[in-house]
Amino acid sequence: MTGSGVQMYRRGQQKTATYVSTPSLDELVDENNIVRAIEAYVETLNISKLNIQTRRSIIKEGQPAFHPKLLLKIYIYGYLNKIRSSRKLELEINRNIEMMWLTQGLTPSYKTISNFRKNNPKALQTIFREFSILLKNLKLITGDLVAIDGAFLRANASKNTLIMKNKVKKDIEKIDEDIKNYMTLLETLDKEDKNITKLKISKEQIDKLLEKKEQFQKDLDMLEALGKEQYNKTDKDATVMSKPAHNLMAYNSQIAVDDTYKFIVATDISTNGHDLDQLHNMSIKTKKITKNQDMIITADKGYYSSKEIKKCIEEGIEVIVPPRATAKTKKIKNAKFSKNQFIYNHKEDCYICPNNQKLKKIAKQYERNGRMLDVYRVSSSHCKVCSLKKNCLSNKTPNKQMYRWEYENLIDEYSAKMDTPQAKAIVKKRGSIVEHPFGTIKRTLGWDHFLVRTKKKVLGENALIMFTYNFKRLLNLIGITLFKKLCEAIKKNNLSQIREEIAEYILQFEVNLGYFLKIFLFLQNIPKKMRYL
Repeated sequence: MTGSGVQMYRRGQQKTATYVSTPSLDELVDENNIVRAIEAYVETLNISKLNIQTRRSIIKEGQPAFHPKLLLKIYIYGYLNKIRSSRKLELEINRNIEMMWLTQGLTPSYKTISNFRKNNPKALQTIFREFSILLKNLKLITGDLVAIDGAFLRANASKNTLIMKNKVKKDIEKIDEDIKNYMTLLETLDKEDKNITKLKISKEQIDKLLEKKEQFQKDLDMLEALGKEQYNKTDKDATVMSKPAHNLMAYNSQIAVDDTYKFIVATDISTNGHDLDQLHNMSIKTKKITKNQDMIITADKGYYSSKEIKKCIEEGIEVIVPPRATAKTKKIKNAKFSKNQFIYNHKEDCYICPNNQKLKKIAKQYERNGRMLDVYRVSSSHCKVCSLKKNCLSNKTPNKQMYRWEYENLIDEYSAKMDTPQAKAIVKKRGSIVEHPFGTIKRTLGWDHFLVRTKKKVLGENALIMFTYNFKRLLNLIGITLFKKLCEAIKKNNLSQIREEIAEYILQFEVNLGYFLKIFLFLQNIPKKMRYL
């Protein structure tokens, strides 16, 4: 404060001033800046093996295309910094020093950037897979315990462009009813020869309704031809998926997360709003990466399917998935006996009912949901006089029937395994393994929706999202300096030494973390008044 009472502030450099030397971009970018890690890794990739499509590979004339590595660097940087729009990426290239360093002053247009992501879904999937294999070779992915989960990520499509068969049929029925009402009104007005204005309006309304009906009928015919219950005109592969609060046009993104350091091992996209058909698919994808014959796969009860469990058992994959039905049946007044109250006798191949009667297998089988079911039945003469009939059968049902899948023995053995303390401990641990990645992806990084359309292209963007998550997690785990040394080792095709260095670095980090936690817990137990003495 000066004597005159005027506040003095710091002054910057003059905007019109000239300088003897201007710092280069390399001087402006710190050695531990993340762009140096992006640069180092992308330069290790063999682009020819990825079969990346660029404008130059399609059009043989004109200016040279931008190198695929350049466009890949732009996307990795963008996804790491919550910048996914190609227009916003183009903007950053022209004003962001880090991006200028990464692109070496080149300025591809938003269209070029967008086309790279759109035209190379397979290459992006390969990049994710190769990075997962690298993590496995570094022993950062073991495959000892892997958890699977799915999440709905919004599609780039509106519900307003959705056609649903049931709704279209109802709309056609409503139009037919409205036309019928207008025809009745026309007949009445015509007979009375009154109100010419209303007569004209009614005819116009009928014409409009007929036009609408024609469009609805085209939509219905299209759905019939495609064999679909719904179709979105913006994205033909996106489907309506239900959440507790609302419905949304989405894709079901699937991930398999390794327990060792919580890296994503495998990923895929489903167009179904459930996970019942994904257990075997994700287990096989995971096993191909980990090569672990003793791998254990766990998932929540939404993945429980006897057919999927059978497939995994046949592949030699151990799965731990809790059944959807609860073990304890609710005690409801006048409730009928559940299947759990009928005991299966393996030796005699029959069911024993609560009144100790045998339900014997008959020769006939039934097919239900792609499964062949054996039928077990008790004589109606027993049921007729049974004292427990009101708790077992309705008044119109003469005798009790039970259905058993032909491979139910596998499920019986599986159910016995699920009752063990080891299986229960794994089920309890599942959430801490797999729910964190989706939380980070959707909340911290803001990747809760896709920008491309159709499943083929969404598979590529999904792979890019999961690769970027793994990339960021590895940098957080080992640091940028060690990561750059890793990239040099990749170029020399010699991971043995860097693998040991990474293991030692992580071990020391865990020791330091454990030491810090002990101090923290010790301080927590000290009364607040004494902590700062």
